[in-house]
Amino acid sequence: MASHPTSIARPAALANPVADYRLRVELGTSARLASAWLALGIAALVGSGVFSLLLVLARTPGLKDVFPVANFFQVALVAHVDLSVLVWFLAFAGVLWSLACDARGLALARASLLLCAAGTLALCAAPLASPAPPVLANYIPVIDNALFLGGLAAIGAGVALAIVRTLWAGRAVGPALDGEAATRWAIRASAIATAVALGAFLASGLELSPHLDRRAYFELLFWGGGHVLQFTWTLLMLAAWLWLASALGLRVPLSPRVAAFLSTIALAAVLVTPFIYLAHPVASVEHHKLQTWLMRFGGGLAIAPVLAALLWALRRVPRLDAETRPVFGALAASIALFAAGGLIGFAISGANVKIPAHYHGCIVGVTLAFMGLTYHLLPRLGHGTPRSRLASWQPWLYGGGQLLHILGLVWSGGYGVERKVAGAAQVLRTPAEIAGMGLMGLGGLVAIAGGLAFIVVVIRAWRKERP
Repeated sequence: MASHPTSIARPAALANPVADYRLRVELGTSARLASAWLALGIAALVGSGVFSLLLVLARTPGLKDVFPVANFFQVALVAHVDLSVLVWFLAFAGVLWSLACDARGLALARASLLLCAAGTLALCAAPLASPAPPVLANYIPVIDNALFLGGLAAIGAGVALAIVRTLWAGRAVGPALDGEAATRWAIRASAIATAVALGAFLASGLELSPHLDRRAYFELLFWGGGHVLQFTWTLLMLAAWLWLASALGLRVPLSPRVAAFLSTIALAAVLVTPFIYLAHPVASVEHHKLQTWLMRFGGGLAIAPVLAALLWALRRVPRLDAETRPVFGALAASIALFAAGGLIGFAISGANVKIPAHYHGCIVGVTLAFMGLTYHLLPRLGHGTPRSRLASWQPWLYGGGQLLHILGLVWSGGYGVERKVAGAAQVLRTPAEIAGMGLMGLGGLVAIAGGLAFIVVVIRAWRKERP
């Protein structure tokens, strides 16, 4: 297929001088690489969906006792989290990093994709390879066997190569800071943040003794870098929000200079991380608290203005058609879930299921933004356009199910139900506690249906070449 620029029709609502935050996508090398990364992300979601179904059933009253919960729930949780968050998010980062690059460094691009694909296969196979204890560390839980850890190492190496290519072959932002340039800067900043995260993982690994208790070892290993990765997801989500808003023709009262400045604030917070490592040992309380403080305040400073501008723009939504309805649904649901997750964060007290409710809300907000951008990008990458009724309903189904899921967790958290346990270990004493976890289970099943709908919509569009 010949490489040529894809024309971007400017919506009527953008006829005035309003910033357009979309990247111009060319059908060529960058689009093919982006499609390959997207395929890896979709494959990870398929695997995650299988584990998430088993995970929800393992915590749902009336069904949970069917499974060998003590080990089964934890193994399913490890696989679900790493596939649905780590691999899916990094794969979508690969999509955007590819679109932000020119044709240089193709060998690096292919090697990075191959390493990440091989690592993902290892993560899926590891639960079946040999009996090994799952370690439910924050951010990156693991199964403590060579295949799983080798898969993580392969993914890390692949991501490192992708970052090198992005920083080398990324198209220049340019002196004229328009909306597209602001998006390019956010994408480049996300690559720098990911590089800092990899450096944090490496620094922690060099400092920690491998003879530590395995739970403590992996918790400390992934704590610093895991916090930094949240900045990567945030930067990419903000870029996706503004891109989708422009695709819908929304009039966002945010100039490109302000948008770029907000990305710079988030990146500046990330660049404090090396100083935290130099100032305090990885295992110290000070290191732990500073990383938490940095994520809470550094990320919030960038998110709040963009969120406020988008909420203002959503007061007047241009007329939607079959192509834009799925995009609008994903953007609106993403904003709602991310905001809900943020608000729940202020209500956390103690180690109960309010913590995963907060985490789920924010992570699902990022996922929905990526889903919406997937719908928008598919025809621009040479595939079909998602126009079906299923595509229109999918973001609301997935987002609504996840909202019920986190509300059930918040409800149960108010009664002190512990996190990261299932079955009899949950100790559900009262009808209210059972009802809360039942609502969680119902919401989880609805969300799984929404996730399956997304995969169906994408596969259908993938098989149809754009006319």
